[in-house]
Amino acid sequence: MYYLTHPVLTAAASRLETTGLMREMTHRLRCDSGLAAAYRRAHESYLAERDAIEPLGTSVSAGGMPDRVKCLHVLIAHSLAKGAGVNPLGDEAVALLAADPAAAGLIVGEQWR
Repeated sequence: MYYLTHPVLTAAASRLETTGLMREMTHRLRCDSGLAAAYRRAHESYLAERDAIEPLGTSVSAGGMPDRVKCLHVLIAHSLAKGAGVNPLGDEAVALLAADPAAAGLIVGEQWR
């Protein structure tokens, strides 16, 4: 349902993926029960929204949710579309994009501009 399509943001997310960020986030999910619970809620929210459109009969959502981080493009798009507070790891990645000079002006704070 959510995926970055803006070429500048897509490129910036791809650069983030090369840094080992997804591996570090996945490790934190295993070590931080509060973060894992919040990420699971993001997964459940994603499924509820998707299934309200058309039930697919699967508990697979996107981006690796709820147990790992597989695609920052999905998590960032989810956070930008739904707003801060829904997907904690997407929110973290959005904050990193906001600090990326290449994305300057496209994301202000944690909001899509």
